[in-house]
Amino acid sequence: MAARRSFSLLFFLAFSTLHSLSQSQSDPILYDIYPFIRVYKNGTIQRFIGQDFSPPSTDPATGVLSKDVRFSHLSARLYLPRNAAGKLPLLIYFHGGGFFTESAFSPTYHHHLTSLVAAARVAAVSVNYRLAPEHPLPAAYQDAWLALQWALSRSADPWIKNHADLGRFYLGGDSAGANIAHRMAIRVGQDNPGPGINLRGMFLNCPFFLGKKEIGNESGDAYTEAQMRKLWVYAYPGSAAGLDDPLVNPGTDPELGRVGCGRVLVYVAGKDVLRFRGRYYAAALGRSGWKGEVKVVEVEGESHVFNLINPNSAKAAAMLRVLASFLNHS
Repeated sequence: MAARRSFSLLFFLAFSTLHSLSQSQSDPILYDIYPFIRVYKNGTIQRFIGQDFSPPSTDPATGVLSKDVRFSHLSARLYLPRNAAGKLPLLIYFHGGGFFTESAFSPTYHHHLTSLVAAARVAAVSVNYRLAPEHPLPAAYQDAWLALQWALSRSADPWIKNHADLGRFYLGGDSAGANIAHRMAIRVGQDNPGPGINLRGMFLNCPFFLGKKEIGNESGDAYTEAQMRKLWVYAYPGSAAGLDDPLVNPGTDPELGRVGCGRVLVYVAGKDVLRFRGRYYAAALGRSGWKGEVKVVEVEGESHVFNLINPNSAKAAAMLRVLASFLNHS
């Protein structure tokens, strides 16, 4: 009898899911940016990636500790390496997902931060910002700045207060999160965060930058380029400058030279259409009057955020070692 009830429940759930999907598929689509998001005219939203949740834990492989915290209307996941003692460099990280999907709590980012914290022996704050289309840009930038101020407040959380050296803090992110990290570095350069607080560096993994004028061979992957452009247009429908908004095209930003750190590391992937923008960003930063050092590392034969998609590959392991060394630069 119990087996029959279980089968009936499974059949009901499967039928309900199929019925819901058929209903959604019959509704007119407002926009479709696969594999990120599909939005229907009736308000239905389908996100295709980044919706799973990994709970905070003591990681059995690395011993890294994690916990979730809330502040204001936001949340974040904090990380500490095994046997943390004294003050450690602090990494403030922003996840990718095209401004539309993913979270600081997804398996992809939990594994990435756990691995990086273990390799680099740093404390970390992984920020969970609000997503479009429910919260169109610039909401994510506003959330990121609020989270940064919270993390640097010295009394934000005992893990930060007891273990984070705010004189050695770093920003990092991938894709849209790298875009956000860059913007936070400019805000730090514009608004001095206070005595004893020092942004030492920033790493950007396959950063999400665009522009109206094509550069490099972007049209060589016309479909992906079009999807990237749609992400920005629909995430920030209120932007007057569109694809040349300084938030997404650093080459149009008069404040680019205000990046508030002395070292920037940019990773690009050889098969990623955004690689041209990553190189362009580094060149524009060098021309801006900024006095720091920027380095671009191109990983041949790999696609966008390859280290997150295949974290156990040899190239991802090599990248992890480089990032760990970067975060421990004296």
